[in-house]
Amino acid sequence: MDKKDIIILGIESSCDDTSAAVIRNGVLLSNVTASQAVHEAYGGVVPELASRAHQQNVVPVVDQALKRAGVKKEELTAVAFTRGPGLMGSLLVGVSFAKGFARSLGIPMIDVNHLQGHVLAHFIKENEEDEDQPSFPFLCLLVSGGNSQIILVKAYNDMEVIGQTIDDAAGEAIDKCSKVMGLGYPGGPIIDKLARMGNPLAYTFAKPHIGGYDYSFSGLKTSFLYSLRDWLKDDPEFIEHHKEDLAASLEYTIVDILMKKLRQAAKDTGIKQVAVAGGVSANNGLRNAFREHAARYGWKIFIPKFSYTTDNAAMIGITGYFKYQDGDFCKIDQPAYSRVTLK
Repeated sequence: MDKKDIIILGIESSCDDTSAAVIRNGVLLSNVTASQAVHEAYGGVVPELASRAHQQNVVPVVDQALKRAGVKKEELTAVAFTRGPGLMGSLLVGVSFAKGFARSLGIPMIDVNHLQGHVLAHFIKENEEDEDQPSFPFLCLLVSGGNSQIILVKAYNDMEVIGQTIDDAAGEAIDKCSKVMGLGYPGGPIIDKLARMGNPLAYTFAKPHIGGYDYSFSGLKTSFLYSLRDWLKDDPEFIEHHKEDLAASLEYTIVDILMKKLRQAAKDTGIKQVAVAGGVSANNGLRNAFREHAARYGWKIFIPKFSYTTDNAAMIGITGYFKYQDGDFCKIDQPAYSRVTLK
């Protein structure tokens, strides 16, 4: 190992995925994730079950990440971990492990804001020659089950939320509409798959009219629910007969809402570098909309690999790598936090 090497272990445990990654000098060596299938039966993440699963998974996941990277724990430079936001029980498992592990090795700890990690996933290098990263400033649309934000990224440690949801997030709306249709959980991948086979213009649903760059998805969710209720009165098998068109129309409406505000932000700021991040960035309709906007408006777009859209430790590791270079470390007594926004 070169003396100048910076080797970061990243740990992510904000929700229901236990993940560990090793990054050396900004290049990803390993990224291991253990998902929890136990929540499917409940139609959503059960916090108590999630934290227990993290306790079972965190040691083997870290062990595998180190082995796949070919790195001994004594070679680590620092441990980066998700401090928040997220489910408190889940966070506490990762935070507690990171503190104990770093203390036992006598190396620094680096706390990472989960949302900042999603944005900086675009800077993960898979090899030394990988140079396909945004340059500052750029806009990032962060969309997940818990967040829908437009972020002006001026530097890795200087991000301004210029628009965000005032109620439900886009991913939450998709999951709830999927649940109403009886399609299962998580709803995102199910709706995405059905939407590829449906007509996006088959049905129209309410769109919000709020100023600025902020979003609202509660009205759309209500409109979808009431429309479905009326259609089911006439045809009890309506969902089964039209689920592809329903999924496609729902996806089309949500993507249209997201892109309209992002388009306005790009026009007002004059920024042509535009990225997307978060769990909903795996949605094919949204990814296609980004490609269409790139062709139409001359944007240079950045769409993450599918493995970086969901919660993963690689994004925590790369954020930790940047913070390490600034000497931005975390004290042992810093607690986890469940709710916070980017500053």
